[in-house]
Amino acid sequence: MSLTFPVPTPLSYFASLVQSDADFPLLEAAASLAQDEEPTLDVQQVLDDVARLLKRVTARVPEGADDLTRLAILSQVFFKDLGFGMNANNYYAPENSYISEVLRTRRGIPISMAVIWLELARALNLQAQGISFPGHFLVKVALEGGLVVLDPLTGESLGLDSLSERLSPYREPADQAAAPDLDEGETPLGLYLQACPPRDMLARMLRNLKEIFRSQEDWPRMLQVLDRLVVLLPEFWTERRDRGLVHAELGHVHEALQDLRLYLEAVPSGPDTVALRNRVSELSER
Repeated sequence: MSLTFPVPTPLSYFASLVQSDADFPLLEAAASLAQDEEPTLDVQQVLDDVARLLKRVTARVPEGADDLTRLAILSQVFFKDLGFGMNANNYYAPENSYISEVLRTRRGIPISMAVIWLELARALNLQAQGISFPGHFLVKVALEGGLVVLDPLTGESLGLDSLSERLSPYREPADQAAAPDLDEGETPLGLYLQACPPRDMLARMLRNLKEIFRSQEDWPRMLQVLDRLVVLLPEFWTERRDRGLVHAELGHVHEALQDLRLYLEAVPSGPDTVALRNRVSELSER
């Protein structure tokens, strides 16, 4: 008698990948996001495609090359030879967050480009990490001579002046009124250049998609994204609240009540408590 095993759903597969922060498989988990659009997508094929890119890079790296040389070769191959860059024609397309599409078109947004670039950089033994910079995801590499911060869309190295200029629209008023005896370029920036854990990178990708589908009022696709966010960040109650509201938009009364009640139980005195209790009462009357 042959044994048969159920085929995992895209969500259950994703859940299996993000259970632990130890050896978090960022590339595989990020590649799996596209299965909401294409359930039969072969994630292993995506990983193999990135492995082939790595071979193109390593073929150019001379034996005994130092970190700076490896970084320069990676930038040359990734941005110049392969032509990876920003999708300027359709920056807010959801496809820009799907690694399989980014690999096919070589166009994307900073966070999706960073996922691929970091995979290659770490395979070259570079001490590379993501930076959840406001408005534009960045990457950094620790070299013997110091820290290099790069734009993952272009490979451009960003100095303190450039970073400070990019940060300016997002600074708190208190930051802009820093005491004159403080190093204004260094101290505020340091708060924004911390390494971004892989789980947080994945959350940022999902929240980009969430915002796209929210603006389009595409509730079914937004629900798929929120299902993943609840799995990824089970203690972020706002994601469960938002999923409950989307369930309500779709007429899923039982699921909406379940999520909203859980949120109200966890956050009993939030700024939205009164409105949500009214929403729960309204849904209960159906």
